Amino acid sequence: MRVENVSALTILLFLAFPMQGQSCHEANSEFVAMADDPGFVESHELPAEDMRTNDGTWIQFEAGDLPARGYEMKSSEETNKWILIFHEWWGLNDNIKREVEEWSERLNVNVLAIDLYDGKIGQTRAAAGELMQNADPERIKTIIRGAFNHIGEDAEIGTIGWCFGGGWSLQAAIEGQDRVRACVMYYGMPEKDHERLQSLEAPVLGIFASQDQWINGEVVDSFKEDMSEVEKELSVQVYDADHAFANPSNENVYDEEAARDAMNKATAFFEEHLL
Repeated sequence: MRVENVSALTILLFLAFPMQGQSCHEANSEFVAMADDPGFVESHELPAEDMRTNDGTWIQFEAGDLPARGYEMKSSEETNKWILIFHEWWGLNDNIKREVEEWSERLNVNVLAIDLYDGKIGQTRAAAGELMQNADPERIKTIIRGAFNHIGEDAEIGTIGWCFGGGWSLQAAIEGQDRVRACVMYYGMPEKDHERLQSLEAPVLGIFASQDQWINGEVVDSFKEDMSEVEKELSVQVYDADHAFANPSNENVYDEEAARDAMNKATAFFEEHLL
């Protein structure tokens, strides 16, 4: 990428928060490989439509050679507090727009859902799996860097994501270092590399499901051990539910009671560490 095509703020952010190593590729690859597991694929109900009120705005921001996009809602009051949302394997669909609107209403902060697929949305399980497998981690990191640039260097940030986006919520928190004040990840693949975890400044709330066959108890226990060894703050909440239990468009596994409790715990977590 030629320097003259990059804004001065982008350069400053790159220097302040360089993308660190390739380890995030390993965590991402582990999760992406699940798209080859028929059980994982079939566990995801096709997404429902028309779940949002369309109060947000589609925006574009610089992200390397290609612009990136996101779905954004600004607070009714001026604030430098932001929540960055990371979508599931489906892409930035109606369910994620609903999440943007709900978080904006709950906390009255600026909220931006980042499109990691550059405008593509999976309408079928096969399409979602293909999108997830073909998503270039380097491009995703460039998009995240562009989002940091877009919201400004004085932004104080919380991150949240589900499934595929749960892992990227954690990766974004690592990349953002002390700009990120709180990270929430729902049933996403944790980072295992201690060197990368050492760069994490934000406390993490990990929300998991005991019936999840993929991000299972062994994965969660290893994450606890890794975070303890690098002396980073991790809170874990495990529900008697299945993978994707918090997605209301997934009728097969959606658990309303668990989803509501998890949302309340995530809200309290952001209130404590971000607001």
